[in-house]
Amino acid sequence: MIKSKHKGAPATIGFLLVPNFSMLAFSSSVEPLRMANQLAGEVLYTWTILGATNDPVIASNGVAITPDRSIDQGGNFDAVFVCSGNQVQNHADSSVIAWLRAQSKKEIILGAVCTGTYLLAKSEALDGYRCTIHWENMASAREEFPQLVISPELFEMDNDRYTSAGGTAPLDMFLHEIRNVHGADLASAITEQFMCDRIRDKHDRQRVPLTQRIGTNQPKLAEAVALMEANIEEPMTLDELSFHVGLSRRQLERLFQRYLQCVPTRYYLELRLERARQLLLQTSMPIVDIALACGFISAPHFSKCYRDTFGLPPRDERRRAAGQSSVVTGKPRATKNGKIASLRRTTICSASAPASSGTPAI
Repeated sequence: MIKSKHKGAPATIGFLLVPNFSMLAFSSSVEPLRMANQLAGEVLYTWTILGATNDPVIASNGVAITPDRSIDQGGNFDAVFVCSGNQVQNHADSSVIAWLRAQSKKEIILGAVCTGTYLLAKSEALDGYRCTIHWENMASAREEFPQLVISPELFEMDNDRYTSAGGTAPLDMFLHEIRNVHGADLASAITEQFMCDRIRDKHDRQRVPLTQRIGTNQPKLAEAVALMEANIEEPMTLDELSFHVGLSRRQLERLFQRYLQCVPTRYYLELRLERARQLLLQTSMPIVDIALACGFISAPHFSKCYRDTFGLPPRDERRRAAGQSSVVTGKPRATKNGKIASLRRTTICSASAPASSGTPAI
């Protein structure tokens, strides 16, 4: 729990802002602390904004915040949280990593919101702890840090390591912390002030489950998608999927067409391509390794499928993300309803099923 080392003194928290940080995640962290002070009628928490330097740090929405101090100027905190956002890999400054590594050796709470988990992982501060990260970065984080236990939860509070998925998830994490330290009445009063219907538990899903999109009366479809998501590297065949969910191929195809407006093979391909895109933009993995990790038999086949869906080949996608301007982009393939194919992303509970040899995989 975040408590002051001095009896009766407020808990001191440092928020380290990383360029391109998520303003929503940062605000969701600070606001419950502010409201706790206001409703309690006393200063329970104080916070300091930190930066790698004293220069303003620009959030992903373009708003700049000037740090109270740089990390080199020191400070004693009861807790430190890293606030990051998009393209966190480009901001893994060696001085920041070294500073976080030093903080991890102190008797303080060390945490992260949104993709700040990546920087804690780089500093080896999460070794031996459960942690979480925004769902878009989960696959790449697991590839880069295979030694870590990365959960799909909204947040993780594992002893003195706190991590949250981003968005409004930090709000729930800090409300849990306030409830644990200062009581349920104060935490409930804060939710009323913020007009939140409840404090979400850590086990609430990061993404909207498929069952909420299609209803709970299609368990076979949900099971089929779960099997697809659990078998990305070694894709299952349509016959295998049909067998495991207890439907014929034609029945399964009808379910996908009716509720997801595409055939199962197309949905599975887009799922694998979306995973590949995450790895392409969030890791330095060779393209051929990404292709194999996402179930493609060769890099040329992967490149063709990727270009058909996203409008440019994987190599050019990576160059564009790195800011190289010589990339010529194409036009992404659209679905029947005009939406870009990559937007049909869905996550539900993972399931596992063995892939057998025989008919070719989807």
